[in-house]
Amino acid sequence: MSYKTILVNINSSKSCVIRVEVAINLAMQHDAHLVALHTLAPFAPPSYAMVHMGPEITEIIKAQENAVAAEIARAKADFIKQTSTSGIRNGEWRTTIDDPVDAMSLHARYADIVVIGQADSSDGSEIAVDFPARLVLAAGRPVLIVPNAGSFDSTGKRILIAWNGSREATQAVTDAIPLLKLADNVNVMAVNPRHGEHGSVPGADLGTYLARHGVHVDVMTNPGDELDVGNELLSRAADLSADLIVMGGYGHSRVREWILGGATRTILESMTIPVLMSH
Repeated sequence: MSYKTILVNINSSKSCVIRVEVAINLAMQHDAHLVALHTLAPFAPPSYAMVHMGPEITEIIKAQENAVAAEIARAKADFIKQTSTSGIRNGEWRTTIDDPVDAMSLHARYADIVVIGQADSSDGSEIAVDFPARLVLAAGRPVLIVPNAGSFDSTGKRILIAWNGSREATQAVTDAIPLLKLADNVNVMAVNPRHGEHGSVPGADLGTYLARHGVHVDVMTNPGDELDVGNELLSRAADLSADLIVMGGYGHSRVREWILGGATRTILESMTIPVLMSH
């Protein structure tokens, strides 16, 4: 099992260069094909504007189309420059004007892993704020979320697995095996485990499973009495100098409502290192 196609989200955020660098390093590490998908939500003038502004709306739409074309050209040039500088051989550029989650989910079906950025708090749009959570729940692929701040020269050398025996956590661990096999150090952490849910020693069965894949792990249990699970994970990751957290993404969706588990929301809002989530 390995990553052979990596999909990275490109948008207009200032932190885009950070996630592209992570994606490039991942592609080079696994000799994978890197696909960059530039996503822009479609511009749809409100109906009242179409009625009241008349011919003026045509100029507005044309100006918007020109701005979109310029943004796409700039982003493509930046991506080509980054990949050329790194020496990556297998790079591909794609662009779409569609709902970003729908577009990324469609292209993710033909990729092994998706790389995106943390929600940008400076962009107050609902799409930007909800994007990581919606994509984790919809993509059907592991999503590697890169914080908006910081630099990440290595991702996956020191990995912390958040383990609770759930379907989502199991999927995340399985999806992360290509990274786990290359890691220098892997820690499995069961936070506040309930009796009977993890066997006599929480995390031990997972350690045995991963050992058969050639992954050596250290297993620890934390009662999580003082902090909530999400903050406990971030605190332990800092203690271990981890450069990646692997965890299940918990939640469900309704028509216009995305409901996340507490740990998932905390990590998405407060992450300081990349996080691989699967649902």
